[in-house]
Amino acid sequence: MPFMASIYRVQDVLARCHLTHRGKQQGLTMVCLPMLRKRAARVALATLPCALLLSACAVGPAYHQPASPKATLAVPASADGAQRFVPGAEVSGDWWTLFHSPQLDALIAQALAHNPDLKAAQAALRVANENALAQRGAFLPSVSVSLAASRQRQAGTLAPVPNSNTFEYNLFTPQLSVSYAPDVFGATRRGAESLAAQTQAARFQMIAVWNTLASNVAVTAIQLASLNAQIDATQHVIDAGTQMLDITQLRLRKGYASGADVAAQETQLAQLKAGLPPLRKQQAQTRDALAMLTGHFPSPSSAPSVTLNALQLPENLPVSLPSALVAQRPDVRQAEANLHAASAQVGIATAARLPSLTLSADTGSTALAFSKLFTAGTGFWDFGTSLVAPVFQGGTLLHQQRAAKAAYAEAAAQYRSTVLGAFQNVADALAALDADAGAVMATTRAEQAAERSRNLAQRQQRDGYADNLALLNAEQAWQQTRIASIQARANRLADTAALYQALGGGWWHHPDLAKP
Repeated sequence: MPFMASIYRVQDVLARCHLTHRGKQQGLTMVCLPMLRKRAARVALATLPCALLLSACAVGPAYHQPASPKATLAVPASADGAQRFVPGAEVSGDWWTLFHSPQLDALIAQALAHNPDLKAAQAALRVANENALAQRGAFLPSVSVSLAASRQRQAGTLAPVPNSNTFEYNLFTPQLSVSYAPDVFGATRRGAESLAAQTQAARFQMIAVWNTLASNVAVTAIQLASLNAQIDATQHVIDAGTQMLDITQLRLRKGYASGADVAAQETQLAQLKAGLPPLRKQQAQTRDALAMLTGHFPSPSSAPSVTLNALQLPENLPVSLPSALVAQRPDVRQAEANLHAASAQVGIATAARLPSLTLSADTGSTALAFSKLFTAGTGFWDFGTSLVAPVFQGGTLLHQQRAAKAAYAEAAAQYRSTVLGAFQNVADALAALDADAGAVMATTRAEQAAERSRNLAQRQQRDGYADNLALLNAEQAWQQTRIASIQARANRLADTAALYQALGGGWWHHPDLAKP
């Protein structure tokens, strides 16, 4: 546009003069400014009609949604067949119900209703939404009403203002003022666009908190159930070790065992007991974390009744297509909204370098007595317009525009990083579940073999072919394999919850979240 180009040329010349002759400010003022003021005045007067016709344009880049990434996800086959990956399948909105645990459902319901982080994110969304609605007022005229009342006394050396020639009088002035700034270059529209994008960013931030909260509660509840089961199995191992130590000490007294045998058994038992306090510490910390997630203060009485055996492993796991994953992940949508807001900020910074037009009008009445207001001869009105064009700000507006463009490039890079992170999360969850299947299969076989060994030791003891010490050894080995199996099953359940989180959590199935 010739008008915009002329204004930019004036600004750039002034910026160069300022930067080149910073130490010669007086000479610059005397030589450069008069010439440029005349040029800017001619440009403004000659192109004023053009500026008024530009009320439908908005400077700055038009935002375009990023293209869907061209990527693929390697979907593994479950090693034991207990789970099956279904590419393109829909993610359940209440995916935690697939574990078939009413206790887990209740915990997540408490968290979604009482978690303070989620409530803070919801409040932040309301703040952003109200700010976006407030910006709409800039498209309409501003109207204000005022009433001024004063008592004045003029100096005797001055002519009195009222027609009555009095030096002391009251003055009442009710006034209606109207002002309007036409959005000539789209600064207001870009501002509304930026705030609307920021509202979307706050919305998807809240959805991300919702998604993360549901996953964290599920994973924490699974971890607590696992620790409870591990502590129970560890206690059985310690009990067996205690009985073995008693038997070994009895044999020592009867001469069937040596002191070295007793010392070895004492060492083994001490090692088993040393592993119990760390488990209890993790149990307490996990229980406190679960209470915090559900919006409660830590308390032993708040311990949930979720048990590992009551949790069922979901059989069919969805794997979203790459194009759907970008639309489902709230963090990706938030990064896209931030990119949109940064694009609008470029337009705002660009419009700041262009002229602004303001229309104003006032009407009212002025009288010496309140009862005389709005009578004949007391009314007044005025109408005016002003066109202000930035000419020299020392390069401030130019560098602010460049900063906005750099912020847009930063947001674009952050968006790409978020997309890459989303695909990494899904790939990691799929790889973890593939490894979990193998770990569960191996630990289950070990547990089954140890259980058969214990059963065989029990029969041999009943038949007199084995003593109590052999039975206790078999019992201890079985309980230790149970601990490994518990850990493997808990990891698989937790990684299943992590997959649902990585796929977006199914938030779009909830009307209160899917509503724009």
